[in-house]
Amino acid sequence: MQITAKWLGNMDFEAENTRGHKVAMSNMEGTIGPTPMELVLMGLGGCTGLDVISILNKMRIDYRRFEVQVSGERAEDHPKVFSQVSVVYKIWGDNIPEEKLARAVELTQEKYCSVLHMVNKTAQIQYRYEINPAE
Repeated sequence: MQITAKWLGNMDFEAENTRGHKVAMSNMEGTIGPTPMELVLMGLGGCTGLDVISILNKMRIDYRRFEVQVSGERAEDHPKVFSQVSVVYKIWGDNIPEEKLARAVELTQEKYCSVLHMVNKTAQIQYRYEINPAE
């Protein structure tokens, strides 16, 4: 796995992986993208979300919509790592079996999500889920 991060001027960078996918990023003064720390939270939401969706699909759970909301608090002192992270899994559908959703969430938290297992080296991670009726 390898990326190249190119400076674009100001406080803006563009990172590209070997398959040609690009992500813009900035610091708080930049203008084109999220900060690298926001990208960590985005990566956490995507990683754990992909796990949960994959598990739910294998369980043949019918859902209409799925979202992961992630928020993080950073330490006051440098390197200002995440100290607290909250993950909320939101699913919409009719007759979603709570025990199966809980199991899918438990598996990503305890076993699968690589990003989560890096972040939890410095942060306490709290999570919960919400089951909502189909819209």
